[in-house]
Amino acid sequence: MKFADSEFEPYRLLTPTVEAIPLVCDSPHSGCIYPQDFHTVLPVSALRWAEDAYVDTLWGSVPRQGGTLLCAEFPRSYIDVNRELDDIDPNILAEPWTSEVRPTEKSRLGYGLFWHSVNGRPMYDRKLWVGELENRISTYYEPYHQALWRQISTAVERFGMVWHLNLHSMPSNSYAALEQDSGKQLADFVLGDRDGTTCDPTLTGIIEDYLRNCGYSVARNDPFKGVALVARVGRPSEHRHSLQIELNRKLYMNESTFEKAAGFDALQRDLDGLLAHLRKFIQSLL
Repeated sequence: MKFADSEFEPYRLLTPTVEAIPLVCDSPHSGCIYPQDFHTVLPVSALRWAEDAYVDTLWGSVPRQGGTLLCAEFPRSYIDVNRELDDIDPNILAEPWTSEVRPTEKSRLGYGLFWHSVNGRPMYDRKLWVGELENRISTYYEPYHQALWRQISTAVERFGMVWHLNLHSMPSNSYAALEQDSGKQLADFVLGDRDGTTCDPTLTGIIEDYLRNCGYSVARNDPFKGVALVARVGRPSEHRHSLQIELNRKLYMNESTFEKAAGFDALQRDLDGLLAHLRKFIQSLL
């Protein structure tokens, strides 16, 4: 991670380097450039827990398989693009919001549109002003969503379909962090299709089978089903298929030091193979 010394682009867009297919992938939480006006009281080590560190690198072969990869450059703890715009905890505001807010359970846990805690530790020693938060929306949230929707729409217009992968990582203690059964074993991969509603089940099955054949454990929708981005994109009846993929961080990094672990390269090779497998599947449909 680094703190920005000037303005920066809110995202990176990596386009196909071979013949394009209607595969659009996005990594909304791997951003690690911290805006100048992010005045949090937490140390860097605490903030990094919120990052999906290296996810953009692990899936870096997307363009080489004909897909598009969109990566946020800003951190999710600053503003989370995988939330709806009304998912705001009113208790963090110094003044009323300009429209109705509908905080979800994520906001209660501190992980709404605007994070206010990390692992139970408060991020601010003050209330936040509406103006500063609206700036985060217009400067980071809206450009990211616009970029994603341009890629989704372009794929549908050109190919009549789109296959969207929403890419994340999850802490190995996710059940405890979510205040769920901490004794349950977290899978290596969690595939989230909002209980089978956001994509053709063939996509979920193909990915699950491939990963299991590589030796990984795979769960569906437990404990992560997919949030705003998958819900917005996924309309199978309109040939828009969206699947969230969560990687267990213990597979590839030291969760305390954030250094790459010995398994990083092997996992990256397996993901490269998965993307090549998906390319063949999608090409068979064109």
